[in-house]
Amino acid sequence: MGRIIKIFIILAILSGAVVGGYAWLQGREPDESPWDLIEVTRGEITEKAVAVGQIEPRLSFHVKSKISGIVKIAAVDIGDTVHAGDPLLEIIPDPTPMELVEAERKLQTAESAFKRAEGDWQRTRALSDQGIISRDVVDARREAFERTGIEMERSRDSLELIREGRLSGRGQSMESVIRSPAEGIVLQRLVNPGDPVVPLTTFQEGTDLITIADMRDLIFRGTVDEIDVGKLQIGLEARLKIGALPDAEITGRLTRIAPQAIEQDNAKLFEVEIELAAQSAVFLRAGYSANADLIIQERTDILLLPERLMNFEGEEDGQVTWVRLPPAEPDGEPGRVDVETGLSDGLNIEIVSGVEEGDKIVELPPRDVVG
Repeated sequence: MGRIIKIFIILAILSGAVVGGYAWLQGREPDESPWDLIEVTRGEITEKAVAVGQIEPRLSFHVKSKISGIVKIAAVDIGDTVHAGDPLLEIIPDPTPMELVEAERKLQTAESAFKRAEGDWQRTRALSDQGIISRDVVDARREAFERTGIEMERSRDSLELIREGRLSGRGQSMESVIRSPAEGIVLQRLVNPGDPVVPLTTFQEGTDLITIADMRDLIFRGTVDEIDVGKLQIGLEARLKIGALPDAEITGRLTRIAPQAIEQDNAKLFEVEIELAAQSAVFLRAGYSANADLIIQERTDILLLPERLMNFEGEEDGQVTWVRLPPAEPDGEPGRVDVETGLSDGLNIEIVSGVEEGDKIVELPPRDVVG
Protein backbone atom coordinates (compact mmCIF):
# COMPACT_ATOMS: atom_id res chain seq x y z
CA MET A 1 0.00 0.00 0.00
CA GLY A 2 2.79 2.40 0.93
CA ARG A 3 4.54 1.72 -2.38
CA ILE A 4 1.45 2.75 -4.34
CA ILE A 5 1.22 6.03 -2.37
CA LYS A 6 4.86 6.86 -3.20
CA ILE A 7 4.21 6.24 -6.91
CA PHE A 8 1.21 8.60 -6.83
CA ILE A 9 3.29 11.31 -5.12
CA ILE A 10 6.05 11.04 -7.75
CA LEU A 11 3.53 11.21 -10.58
CA ALA A 12 1.95 14.30 -9.00
CA ILE A 13 5.33 16.09 -8.79
CA LEU A 14 6.14 15.30 -12.42
CA SER A 15 2.72 16.47 -13.54
CA GLY A 16 3.20 19.76 -11.68
CA ALA A 17 6.58 20.32 -13.30
CA VAL A 18 5.14 19.71 -16.79
CA VAL A 19 2.22 22.06 -16.16
CA GLY A 20 4.54 24.78 -14.78
CA GLY A 21 6.87 24.54 -17.75
CA TYR A 22 3.99 24.76 -20.20
CA ALA A 23 2.61 27.80 -18.37
CA TRP A 24 6.03 29.52 -18.49
CA LEU A 25 6.34 28.90 -22.22
CA GLN A 26 2.83 30.24 -22.80
CA GLY A 27 3.56 33.31 -20.68
CA ARG A 28 6.67 34.41 -22.64
CA GLU A 29 6.41 37.59 -24.65
CA PRO A 30 6.15 36.70 -28.30
CA ASP A 31 8.52 39.52 -29.28
CA GLU A 32 11.18 38.85 -26.60
CA SER A 33 14.56 38.71 -28.38
CA PRO A 34 17.45 36.45 -27.45
CA TRP A 35 19.90 39.17 -28.66
CA ASP A 36 21.28 42.19 -26.83
CA LEU A 37 19.90 45.30 -28.52
CA ILE A 38 21.62 48.73 -28.52
CA GLU A 39 19.59 51.83 -29.39
CA VAL A 40 20.82 54.52 -31.76
CA THR A 41 21.08 57.70 -29.68
CA ARG A 42 21.85 61.36 -30.28
CA GLY A 43 24.80 63.08 -28.67
CA GLU A 44 28.19 64.67 -29.31
CA ILE A 45 31.63 63.36 -30.15
CA THR A 46 35.09 64.87 -29.91
CA GLU A 47 38.34 63.85 -31.58
CA LYS A 48 41.22 64.97 -29.44
CA ALA A 49 44.87 64.46 -28.64
CA VAL A 50 46.05 64.34 -25.05
CA ALA A 51 49.14 66.19 -23.82
CA VAL A 52 50.64 65.33 -20.43
CA GLY A 53 52.66 67.94 -18.57
CA GLN A 54 52.46 70.71 -16.01
CA ILE A 55 51.80 74.41 -15.45
CA GLU A 56 54.95 76.55 -15.64
CA PRO A 57 55.82 80.26 -15.79
CA ARG A 58 56.74 81.37 -19.28
CA LEU A 59 59.87 83.09 -18.01
CA SER A 60 61.93 82.21 -14.95
CA PHE A 61 65.53 82.98 -14.10
CA HIS A 62 68.17 81.77 -11.67
CA VAL A 63 70.04 84.31 -9.55
CA LYS A 64 73.77 83.65 -9.06
CA SER A 65 76.68 85.46 -7.43
CA LYS A 66 79.80 86.83 -9.09
CA ILE A 67 81.79 86.67 -5.85
CA SER A 68 82.52 83.75 -3.57
CA GLY A 69 81.85 83.62 0.15
CA ILE A 70 79.26 82.69 2.74
CA VAL A 71 75.60 83.71 2.80
CA LYS A 72 75.25 86.22 5.66
CA ILE A 73 71.65 87.42 5.25
CA ALA A 74 68.70 86.01 3.30
CA ALA A 75 66.34 88.94 2.77
CA VAL A 76 63.55 87.03 0.98
CA ASP A 77 61.73 83.73 1.30
CA ILE A 78 59.72 81.48 -1.01
CA GLY A 79 56.52 83.20 -2.16
CA ASP A 80 57.75 86.76 -1.65
CA THR A 81 57.17 89.30 -4.41
CA VAL A 82 60.29 91.22 -5.41
CA HIS A 83 60.98 94.11 -7.77
CA ALA A 84 64.03 94.91 -9.84
CA GLY A 85 66.83 96.07 -7.55
CA ASP A 86 65.43 94.62 -4.31
CA PRO A 87 68.08 92.98 -2.09
CA LEU A 88 67.88 89.21 -2.01
CA LEU A 89 71.03 87.97 -0.25
CA GLU A 90 74.19 89.36 1.28
CA ILE A 91 77.43 87.46 0.72
CA ILE A 92 80.40 87.90 3.04
CA PRO A 93 83.90 86.86 1.94
CA ASP A 94 85.38 83.69 3.32
CA PRO A 95 88.95 83.60 2.02
CA THR A 96 91.38 80.90 2.94
CA PRO A 97 94.57 81.99 4.76
CA MET A 98 96.57 81.29 1.62
CA GLU A 99 94.28 83.50 -0.50
CA LEU A 100 94.58 86.34 2.01
CA VAL A 101 98.37 86.09 2.22
CA GLU A 102 98.64 85.91 -1.57
CA ALA A 103 96.49 89.04 -1.99
CA GLU A 104 98.58 90.97 0.56
CA ARG A 105 101.83 89.96 -1.14
CA LYS A 106 100.52 91.01 -4.54
CA LEU A 107 99.63 94.42 -3.15
CA GLN A 108 103.07 94.82 -1.56
CA THR A 109 104.75 93.87 -4.81
CA ALA A 110 102.55 96.27 -6.78
CA GLU A 111 103.27 99.14 -4.35
CA SER A 112 107.01 98.50 -4.57
CA ALA A 113 106.89 98.48 -8.39
CA PHE A 114 104.85 101.67 -8.36
CA LYS A 115 107.39 103.48 -6.15
CA ARG A 116 110.25 102.48 -8.44
CA ALA A 117 108.31 103.53 -11.53
CA GLU A 118 107.37 106.82 -9.85
CA GLY A 119 111.04 107.60 -9.09
CA ASP A 120 112.07 106.74 -12.64
CA TRP A 121 109.33 108.95 -14.02
CA GLN A 122 110.36 111.94 -11.87
CA ARG A 123 114.01 111.63 -12.93
CA THR A 124 112.95 111.23 -16.54
CA ARG A 125 110.86 114.41 -16.40
CA ALA A 126 113.80 116.34 -14.96
CA LEU A 127 116.15 115.09 -17.66
CA SER A 128 113.51 115.80 -20.31
CA ASP A 129 113.21 119.41 -19.12
CA GLN A 130 116.98 119.75 -19.62
CA GLY A 131 116.71 118.22 -23.09
CA ILE A 132 119.09 115.38 -22.22
CA ILE A 133 116.89 112.35 -23.19
CA SER A 134 114.75 111.63 -26.20
CA ARG A 135 110.96 111.83 -26.45
CA ASP A 136 110.64 108.05 -26.91
CA VAL A 137 112.30 107.37 -23.57
CA VAL A 138 110.00 109.86 -21.87
CA ASP A 139 106.89 108.19 -23.28
CA ALA A 140 108.09 104.72 -22.26
CA ARG A 141 108.81 105.81 -18.67
CA ARG A 142 105.41 107.53 -18.38
CA GLU A 143 103.63 104.42 -19.70
CA ALA A 144 105.48 102.20 -17.19
CA PHE A 145 104.56 104.56 -14.36
CA GLU A 146 100.84 104.58 -15.29
CA ARG A 147 100.77 100.80 -15.74
CA THR A 148 102.25 100.14 -12.29
CA GLY A 149 99.70 102.53 -10.80
CA ILE A 150 96.83 100.61 -12.38
CA GLU A 151 98.27 97.30 -11.15
CA MET A 152 98.59 98.68 -7.63
CA GLU A 153 94.95 99.81 -7.60
CA ARG A 154 93.80 96.43 -8.87
CA SER A 155 95.75 94.62 -6.15
CA ARG A 156 94.31 96.96 -3.54
CA ASP A 157 90.76 96.34 -4.78
CA SER A 158 91.32 92.60 -4.76
CA LEU A 159 92.51 92.67 -1.15
CA GLU A 160 89.59 94.88 -0.09
CA LEU A 161 87.12 92.59 -1.80
CA ILE A 162 88.60 89.53 -0.09
CA ARG A 163 88.62 91.20 3.33
CA GLU A 164 85.42 93.24 3.29
CA GLY A 165 83.31 91.79 0.47
CA ARG A 166 82.79 95.22 -1.11
CA LEU A 167 84.59 97.92 -3.03
CA SER A 168 84.28 101.62 -2.24
CA GLY A 169 85.30 104.74 -4.14
CA ARG A 170 85.20 105.64 -7.81
CA GLY A 171 81.95 107.48 -7.21
CA GLN A 172 79.96 104.31 -6.46
CA SER A 173 79.74 101.46 -3.99
CA MET A 174 80.31 97.92 -5.28
CA GLU A 175 79.05 95.62 -2.55
CA SER A 176 78.32 91.93 -2.13
CA VAL A 177 74.54 92.32 -1.87
CA ILE A 178 72.77 90.20 -4.49
CA ARG A 179 69.80 92.10 -5.94
CA SER A 180 66.83 91.01 -8.03
CA PRO A 181 67.34 91.58 -11.76
CA ALA A 182 63.58 91.78 -12.48
CA GLU A 183 60.13 91.72 -10.92
CA GLY A 184 58.58 88.40 -9.95
CA ILE A 185 57.81 85.90 -7.21
CA VAL A 186 60.46 83.83 -5.43
CA LEU A 187 59.82 80.20 -6.38
CA GLN A 188 62.94 78.70 -4.79
CA ARG A 189 65.56 79.83 -2.31
CA LEU A 190 68.31 77.29 -2.63
CA VAL A 191 70.69 78.64 0.04
CA ASN A 192 70.40 79.62 3.70
CA PRO A 193 72.58 81.80 5.93
CA GLY A 194 75.87 80.01 6.44
CA ASP A 195 75.88 78.18 3.12
CA PRO A 196 78.96 78.57 0.88
CA VAL A 197 78.65 80.24 -2.51
CA VAL A 198 80.65 79.42 -5.63
CA PRO A 199 80.83 82.41 -8.02
CA LEU A 200 79.71 82.49 -11.64
CA THR A 201 82.75 82.68 -13.90
CA THR A 202 83.75 81.83 -17.43
CA PHE A 203 84.88 78.39 -16.28
CA GLN A 204 82.11 77.39 -13.83
CA GLU A 205 78.34 77.76 -13.60
CA GLY A 206 78.27 78.95 -10.01
CA THR A 207 75.80 78.20 -7.23
CA ASP A 208 72.09 78.65 -7.94
CA LEU A 209 70.88 80.95 -5.18
CA ILE A 210 67.27 81.90 -5.95
CA THR A 211 64.73 81.18 -8.70
CA ILE A 212 62.34 84.01 -9.61
CA ALA A 213 59.45 83.93 -12.10
CA ASP A 214 56.63 86.14 -13.30
CA MET A 215 53.56 84.22 -12.13
CA ARG A 216 51.20 86.50 -14.07
CA ASP A 217 52.22 84.78 -17.31
CA LEU A 218 51.75 81.00 -17.03
CA ILE A 219 51.76 78.37 -19.76
CA PHE A 220 51.31 74.62 -20.05
CA ARG A 221 54.33 72.58 -21.15
CA GLY A 222 53.86 68.92 -21.97
CA THR A 223 54.32 66.13 -24.48
CA VAL A 224 52.13 64.50 -27.13
CA ASP A 225 52.59 61.02 -28.59
CA GLU A 226 53.93 60.84 -32.15
CA ILE A 227 50.71 59.11 -33.27
CA ASP A 228 48.71 62.30 -32.63
CA VAL A 229 51.19 65.04 -33.44
CA GLY A 230 50.46 64.92 -37.19
CA LYS A 231 46.87 66.01 -36.49
CA LEU A 232 47.88 69.09 -34.51
CA GLN A 233 48.20 72.64 -35.72
CA ILE A 234 48.96 75.95 -34.05
CA GLY A 235 45.89 77.63 -32.60
CA LEU A 236 43.93 74.51 -31.61
CA GLU A 237 41.66 74.91 -28.61
CA ALA A 238 42.89 73.17 -25.44
CA ARG A 239 40.94 72.15 -22.34
CA LEU A 240 43.07 71.47 -19.30
CA LYS A 241 42.37 69.13 -16.40
CA ILE A 242 44.42 69.91 -13.32
CA GLY A 243 44.63 67.20 -10.70
CA ALA A 244 44.82 69.65 -7.80
CA LEU A 245 41.80 71.62 -9.12
CA PRO A 246 39.32 69.00 -10.38
CA ASP A 247 36.44 71.48 -10.73
CA ALA A 248 38.40 74.25 -12.45
CA GLU A 249 37.69 75.00 -16.11
CA ILE A 250 41.01 76.00 -17.70
CA THR A 251 41.26 76.67 -21.42
CA GLY A 252 43.99 77.81 -23.78
CA ARG A 253 45.45 77.70 -27.29
CA LEU A 254 48.26 75.60 -28.72
CA THR A 255 51.20 77.93 -29.45
CA ARG A 256 54.19 75.67 -30.11
CA ILE A 257 54.92 72.17 -31.42
CA ALA A 258 58.50 70.94 -31.18
CA PRO A 259 60.05 70.10 -34.57
CA GLN A 260 62.00 67.17 -33.14
CA ALA A 261 60.88 64.25 -30.97
CA ILE A 262 62.34 63.20 -27.66
CA GLU A 263 62.54 59.58 -26.54
CA GLN A 264 61.06 58.66 -23.19
CA ASP A 265 60.40 55.12 -21.95
CA ASN A 266 60.97 53.78 -25.49
CA ALA A 267 58.27 56.11 -26.86
CA LYS A 268 58.63 59.06 -29.24
CA LEU A 269 57.11 62.23 -27.82
CA PHE A 270 56.86 65.82 -29.05
CA GLU A 271 56.94 68.78 -26.67
CA VAL A 272 54.10 71.30 -26.93
CA GLU A 273 53.26 74.61 -25.28
CA ILE A 274 49.77 75.96 -24.57
CA GLU A 275 49.10 79.59 -23.74
CA LEU A 276 46.45 79.77 -21.03
CA ALA A 277 43.42 82.01 -21.29
CA ALA A 278 42.91 84.61 -18.58
CA GLN A 279 41.63 82.90 -15.42
CA SER A 280 39.98 85.44 -13.12
CA ALA A 281 38.56 82.99 -10.57
CA VAL A 282 41.32 80.36 -10.52
CA PHE A 283 44.68 80.77 -8.79
CA LEU A 284 47.28 78.60 -10.50
CA ARG A 285 50.61 77.56 -9.03
CA ALA A 286 53.76 76.61 -10.88
CA GLY A 287 54.29 72.86 -11.02
CA TYR A 288 50.63 71.77 -11.08
CA SER A 289 50.37 68.48 -12.98
CA ALA A 290 47.84 68.66 -15.80
CA ASN A 291 46.45 66.91 -18.87
CA ALA A 292 45.45 68.97 -21.87
CA ASP A 293 42.81 67.83 -24.37
CA LEU A 294 43.69 69.34 -27.75
CA ILE A 295 40.42 69.55 -29.69
CA ILE A 296 41.02 68.39 -33.26
CA GLN A 297 37.34 68.00 -34.28
CA GLU A 298 34.10 68.27 -32.36
CA ARG A 299 30.48 67.62 -33.46
CA THR A 300 27.25 67.94 -31.52
CA ASP A 301 23.66 66.70 -31.99
CA ILE A 302 24.63 63.69 -34.10
CA LEU A 303 23.58 60.02 -34.20
CA LEU A 304 25.89 57.74 -32.22
CA LEU A 305 26.55 54.03 -31.83
CA PRO A 306 29.27 52.15 -29.98
CA GLU A 307 32.07 51.49 -32.45
CA ARG A 308 32.21 47.84 -31.39
CA LEU A 309 28.92 47.23 -33.27
CA MET A 310 30.47 48.15 -36.62
CA ASN A 311 31.35 45.45 -39.16
CA PHE A 312 33.74 46.14 -42.02
CA GLU A 313 34.10 44.43 -45.38
CA GLY A 314 36.30 45.00 -48.40
CA GLU A 315 39.56 46.84 -48.92
CA GLU A 316 40.32 50.20 -47.36
CA ASP A 317 39.43 52.16 -50.52
CA GLY A 318 36.14 50.32 -51.08
CA GLN A 319 35.34 49.34 -47.53
CA VAL A 320 31.67 48.82 -46.58
CA THR A 321 30.46 49.37 -43.02
CA TRP A 322 27.31 47.61 -41.79
CA VAL A 323 25.40 46.71 -38.62
CA ARG A 324 22.99 43.95 -37.64
CA LEU A 325 19.25 44.59 -37.26
CA PRO A 326 16.89 42.46 -35.12
CA PRO A 327 15.27 39.54 -37.04
CA ALA A 328 11.69 39.89 -38.27
CA GLU A 329 10.74 36.52 -36.74
CA PRO A 330 11.54 35.51 -33.14
CA ASP A 331 13.52 32.51 -34.32
CA GLY A 332 15.10 34.24 -37.32
CA GLU A 333 18.64 35.49 -37.86
CA PRO A 334 19.61 39.19 -37.55
CA GLY A 335 19.39 41.27 -40.70
CA ARG A 336 21.97 43.60 -42.16
CA VAL A 337 22.02 47.25 -43.17
CA ASP A 338 24.87 49.32 -44.60
CA VAL A 339 25.67 52.56 -42.75
CA GLU A 340 27.79 55.59 -43.49
CA THR A 341 29.99 56.61 -40.59
CA GLY A 342 31.76 59.82 -39.65
CA LEU A 343 33.84 60.99 -36.70
CA SER A 344 35.05 58.51 -34.07
CA ASP A 345 36.65 58.90 -30.67
CA GLY A 346 37.61 55.24 -30.34
CA LEU A 347 34.53 54.33 -28.27
CA ASN A 348 31.60 55.84 -30.15
CA ILE A 349 31.20 56.58 -33.84
CA GLU A 350 29.02 59.03 -35.77
CA ILE A 351 26.27 57.54 -37.96
CA VAL A 352 25.66 59.71 -41.03
CA SER A 353 23.05 57.52 -42.75
CA GLY A 354 21.60 54.02 -42.78
CA VAL A 355 19.72 53.99 -39.46
CA GLU A 356 17.62 56.50 -37.52
CA GLU A 357 17.46 57.65 -33.92
CA GLY A 358 15.77 55.02 -31.74
CA ASP A 359 16.54 52.06 -34.05
CA LYS A 360 17.70 48.89 -32.34
CA ILE A 361 21.02 47.33 -33.33
CA VAL A 362 22.00 43.75 -32.51
CA GLU A 363 25.10 43.13 -30.39
CA LEU A 364 26.39 39.59 -30.66
CA PRO A 365 27.62 37.92 -27.49
CA PRO A 366 31.39 37.76 -27.08
CA ARG A 367 33.10 34.74 -28.54
CA ASP A 368 34.62 32.17 -26.26
CA VAL A 369 38.40 32.14 -26.54
CA VAL A 370 39.81 28.64 -26.55
CA GLY A 371 43.23 28.47 -24.91
